Amino acid sequence: MTATVPVNVESEIFYPSADGQPVAETYDHLYALLTTLEVLKQYLANRQATVLANQFLYYAQGFPKLRVAPDVMVIFDVALGGRDNYKIWEEGQVPIVIFEMTSFGTKGQDEIFKKTLYEQLGVKEYWLFDPKGEWVEQQLRGYRLRGEIYEPIQDGRSEPLQLRLVVEGRLIGFYRENTGEKLLIPNELAEALRQEVLARQQAEGLAEQERQRAEQERQRAEQERQRAEQERQRAEQAELQIEQLKARLRSLNVDPDTIQ
Repeated sequence: MTATVPVNVESEIFYPSADGQPVAETYDHLYALLTTLEVLKQYLANRQATVLANQFLYYAQGFPKLRVAPDVMVIFDVALGGRDNYKIWEEGQVPIVIFEMTSFGTKGQDEIFKKTLYEQLGVKEYWLFDPKGEWVEQQLRGYRLRGEIYEPIQDGRSEPLQLRLVVEGRLIGFYRENTGEKLLIPNELAEALRQEVLARQQAEGLAEQERQRAEQERQRAEQERQRAEQERQRAEQAELQIEQLKARLRSLNVDPDTIQ
């Protein structure tokens, strides 16, 4: 009798990591996507979280066609680092915040299908950002899960991220709620680092100038000390010579005090 080997059906299912489609419609959409990705990655660098962009989110085990590719998604309480794709049943966590860089061409997909899907999956917040201002009023619209239903976000805050969101041209500006500090985008961060380097160099230059001035003062003080020592020695020599002269006069029976 031949033994049979159990077949792992799941292992035979292929979950693609790409579909050959472009990452974004336009440069503005791509720039907004990549900037949001980098800003949030920096912000969450010390958290048990990962930020993924334009990667397949598989939400039904065994059904590889049931997938969506959020522009940017934030997942808490998972292993750090990137993935080729994200399977909810393997990771054990649903994305907590999702951003879609929307346009008039993707309006139906973003506002109806994805909104309904993310609501059903339990994504805490869903943000639509319209870089070109084609259909979203004031370019930014957010939804927050209350119970099992999305409600419009009225306060411009991301509760899970503890950030305040502001439209800044064709980008989303992110600000810390506790300090009001802006999360710098890559070019702003590079400029801030450049300014920091310049400030450090200037501080080091000033410190070196102070050190040189202090050294010059020390040298002048040493020269003054040496001159004073030389004057003291000359005075002692003169006094010694006077005493020697007086002693000689006394040896000649001459009272030196009588000499005018």
